[in-house]
Amino acid sequence: MGQRFRRQSPIGVYIADFYCHNLRLVIEVDGKTHQQRQLVHDKKRDVWMQSKGIFVVRVQARDVFENLEGVQGMIEQVVRRRLEEQVEQ
Repeated sequence: MGQRFRRQSPIGVYIADFYCHNLRLVIEVDGKTHQQRQLVHDKKRDVWMQSKGIFVVRVQARDVFENLEGVQGMIEQVVRRRLEEQVEQ
């Protein structure tokens, strides 16, 4: 859809898995390490990013491996929505 995502992109004190600066969109891929104590850290990080106007989408790593087309479709919907929001502003 013409949007560029940087991999392992620094944002403040955090590192985003994938970041599209143009859309202020972060895609996080959560594996098994994103459970229990890590969830508190993830929530804090998401709140911080949202406070900076960055939209965060989280996907499970297993979904990437088992349903890549579904994950791609969901990301395309989010990108489309973010592009529409930019036009409205």
